[in-house]
Amino acid sequence: MYQIGELAKACGINHDTLRFYEKNALLTPSHRSESGYRLYTEKDKEILQFILRAKSVGFTLAEIRELLSIEIDKANNACADVKVLVDTKLSEVEKKLAELIRFQTSLQRLSDACCGGTESAEDCTILEALESNTNTVRHEHHHS
Repeated sequence: MYQIGELAKACGINHDTLRFYEKNALLTPSHRSESGYRLYTEKDKEILQFILRAKSVGFTLAEIRELLSIEIDKANNACADVKVLVDTKLSEVEKKLAELIRFQTSLQRLSDACCGGTESAEDCTILEALESNTNTVRHEHHHS
């Protein structure tokens, strides 16, 4: 049996994180000591490690809750149920990556258009582009 601090340390997290997972109904201590301390079993540790691995690959708490419900009742769930969750998450990640690439391209275009010199920002192409309604960026060419 583990007390909260021992389990947290064994899993490389702090006890507040463990309490957070409890508060969000992802983990429940198996027992309480006579003095009221939370006590966790080896199975609780395995569940916490499952939660942490799922979190590390990007699943939200709600998604982890769903994965846990399948994990707990594997016999009454299909592999397809898990695959749908993973494929849905993968699709979300791909959309976010595409959005980040668009951000990167736009920011690179803004950076490339600016001379980055010590001149006044009154004619800064970055500021002008952010102020305008168009997507065009003119290139600065300052001559000292």
